[in-house]
Amino acid sequence: MNDNRVVLGLSGGVDSAVAANLLKQSGYEVFGCFLYIGDEAARSDAVKAAESLDVPLSVIDIREQLEENVCKPFTACYLRGETPNPCIMCNPTVKFKNLVEEADRLDAKWVATGHYARTEDGKLFKGRPANDQSYMLGRVRRSQVERLLLPLGNYEKTEVRALAESFGLHVAHKPDSMEICFIPDKDYIGWMSRRAAMPPAGNVTFRGKVIMPHPGIHHYTVGQRLPGLYEERKIYVTAIDPEKNEIIAGLWEDLFRTEVHAGQVNWLIDRPTEPIRASVRVRHTKWENPNCTVTADGDSVTIICDDPVRAPAMGQSAVLYQDDRVIASGYIDRPIVIEA
Repeated sequence: MNDNRVVLGLSGGVDSAVAANLLKQSGYEVFGCFLYIGDEAARSDAVKAAESLDVPLSVIDIREQLEENVCKPFTACYLRGETPNPCIMCNPTVKFKNLVEEADRLDAKWVATGHYARTEDGKLFKGRPANDQSYMLGRVRRSQVERLLLPLGNYEKTEVRALAESFGLHVAHKPDSMEICFIPDKDYIGWMSRRAAMPPAGNVTFRGKVIMPHPGIHHYTVGQRLPGLYEERKIYVTAIDPEKNEIIAGLWEDLFRTEVHAGQVNWLIDRPTEPIRASVRVRHTKWENPNCTVTADGDSVTIICDDPVRAPAMGQSAVLYQDDRVIASGYIDRPIVIEA
């Protein structure tokens, strides 16, 4: 396997283009890989980027893989009242799987992407605080992380755009892609309704009392504020009950929990046999990362936080850190329960 050769996920955006240039400056032989999902404009951008970077480009059609590993589970999760993150689902099963397979085909030791996180000695770490994306990579498999290079890990986005300008890259001012890649119009409700029967309208309850109707549980996520006031207080979604077709409402203080349970845990360290100290993030935000004690049990973990976390939502990832290092990620699999 060639230690100097790397397969880079090349999207046609500014991040992957700058990553390619940085890798080339570091002496790597870079091969681009574009993962095609049917977007011809994105494919054209990737081809132009590869040409301008003088990087060979392979195009892999991942539509069937994306459907089986991301789109179907994404829909099923929402219909169960959960809040999935499709990028987190995609990374180990589609994106990095294909990059590693392409690297194997080309006898390349390394794969790379334009994510804002760091790798060192086969370990995954947070990137710079302003745009750290380590949370999104928490389910990437240990064998994949061991081959991963992340050239942008020490940069912020403003610095990357400045680098793109200095490199003369035509994508220096290309807007960031913020939507789900397979739902470019951001209308995930419409997208799901074309794929499956949607849940019917139901009731919102507060302390066991019906207070308003809802148009379907798939419109909601735990932590979301509900419209209006109830008894002059703001109210929020604290849980979703798909069996009763109910949205359970609560007050702001009802959203906080010190205990979080997660399953299907992906360990990036040897699974501990005793409780360990760590910190946890339960959503892709940067202000909540409390210290905690983690106890592993099979493929699950129980996380006891020193300070409460807000609105841990079923289906979201709980990503565990020791200092800046990502050590594990699991799917939150128990709802918030409000005591009567």
